[in-house]
Amino acid sequence: MGTTDPTREICGGPDTMDDARPVHRVYVDGFWMDATEVTNEAFAEFVAATQYVTVAERKPRPEDYPGVPVDKLVTGSVVFTPPDRPVSLGNPLAWWSYLPGADWRHPEGPGSNLTGRGKHPVVHIAYEDAEAYAKWAGKRLPTEAEWEFASRGGLAGKRYIWGDELQPGGRWMGNIFEGAFPHQNTGADGYTGTAPVGHYDANGYGLYDMAGNVWEWCSDWYRPDTYALQVAAARGGVVRNPTGPERTDSYDPQERGMPKRVQRGGSFLCTDQYCTRYMLGSRGKGAPDTGSNHLGFRCVQQP
Repeated sequence: MGTTDPTREICGGPDTMDDARPVHRVYVDGFWMDATEVTNEAFAEFVAATQYVTVAERKPRPEDYPGVPVDKLVTGSVVFTPPDRPVSLGNPLAWWSYLPGADWRHPEGPGSNLTGRGKHPVVHIAYEDAEAYAKWAGKRLPTEAEWEFASRGGLAGKRYIWGDELQPGGRWMGNIFEGAFPHQNTGADGYTGTAPVGHYDANGYGLYDMAGNVWEWCSDWYRPDTYALQVAAARGGVVRNPTGPERTDSYDPQERGMPKRVQRGGSFLCTDQYCTRYMLGSRGKGAPDTGSNHLGFRCVQQP
């Protein structure tokens, strides 16, 4: 579990991925995993059956956002909004914005809809939304260790779920960002946004889109030194069925004071110019009350 520093490799990107080390051995009990990310049509079935309202569709409460003007507390979600020119990659606010009216039914805001996107992964899903769907479906969200085991598809020591080359034979194997990030996406892989699930080849376990398309929630709370703590607790032996730290121990050095959940797999916005976390063993994280138009999930269940 984990990955070595990819920055000296071709297409390795600028991120040293220190939070994905040390590489260590992990055992997980058997489980079943959804072959694809949960789709819009599957999520619509859940909403029709339960009348569930997602976090993005609920008006934010003033007590949860002290100091924010009341007129700014409106329903919505975070949407990738590419600038019209090159910008500094040190300022993500140049391409992310909170868009009123954006939610799973309206991925790019009020003027958008799900026409033709039934088989695309559902997005703008906060952690509790994913958890609610999983419970309704008789499943649960995967642990980070389960997700990584599944993503490898039986491969060991590889960079990607399909092998060591980003483009074997010049072919794009997943839905990521091509072009000049963040202002010019050429869509060379066939898509500039989400792709229908199952469009690209499955990995060795028959799972699709385990690299790119949309980030996926895991049940673990995040901290950058999780692996070091796990290895220490196992006294250098095999770590068994890890579930991550407690919420009270979660922290992100970039946003201290904000507990986060682990996200895995990267998305259609990942690129070797900025973020290569579609690589095997790499990690992501996010505030559990926040969704975006490149964040979804898939479920697991016990055999």
